[in-house]
Amino acid sequence: MSRARPGRAGAALRVAVVDYGAGNLVSIEQALTAVGASVTVARRADALDSAQALVVPGVGAARPAMRRLERQGLLDPIEAWLRADRPFLGICLGLQLLFETSDEDGAEMFGVIPGRVEQLQDAPTLPHIGWNQIDLVRPHPLFDGLASGTDLYFVHSFAGAPTTGEHGAAVLATTTHGGTFVSAVASGKLLGVQFHPERSGADGLRILGNFVLWAGAR
Repeated sequence: MSRARPGRAGAALRVAVVDYGAGNLVSIEQALTAVGASVTVARRADALDSAQALVVPGVGAARPAMRRLERQGLLDPIEAWLRADRPFLGICLGLQLLFETSDEDGAEMFGVIPGRVEQLQDAPTLPHIGWNQIDLVRPHPLFDGLASGTDLYFVHSFAGAPTTGEHGAAVLATTTHGGTFVSAVASGKLLGVQFHPERSGADGLRILGNFVLWAGAR
C-alpha cells in the first residue's frame, strides 16, 4: 500500500473532505488517514483555507447535491478551487459534478469537464452495485501499481460522458456494465473516479495513497 509523502517540511499533506450530507465520510476519512494524509472534514468554506488537496465524495443525485453545497456556502469556494486547477479528487457523485449537466434531474454543475452525466446504457441491472473491472486508457500516477482488470467497488446508475475531441483525452479508465462508461478522468490537477476507493480494499487504498503522493508532489 502506498504511504503518503509529506506535503511540506515533513508535514502530512492536508486534505479537506467535503461533507454535504452525500457521502460515507467515516470510511473516506479513515482511508485517507491510513495512507498518511492529515484530514479535515469540511462543512464550511473556511475549512478549505489551509487545505492542499480537496476530496468531494458523494452518492445520490446532482441537483440536491448542488443545492446542499450552496446552502453550506461551499459552492463558490469549490468552483474557485477547480478553476484554479488545484489538486482535487471527486468520488462517484463528486466526479459527476465536474461535468456540465445531468440527465438524471437536469442539474447544472461545475462544468470544468465539458460533457453530461448520462444513465448507463444497456445495463443488465440498475443501479450498478458491486465489484467490476477498470480498463486503463492511459497511464497516470493515480493508478501506479495497478493494471487493467483491477476490481473496484461501484454504486451508481449514471456516469459522466465527456464530449469528444480534446476533452475526450480526460478519460483515464472505462468499465463495462452492459455498455461501456467512463470510470476515471484526469484534467490537469483534477481527478475523478466513479468507483468508491474507500470501499475497494487494498487496491482502493493504493489509489488513495497514489492521490496523496501525486498531490503532495505538485
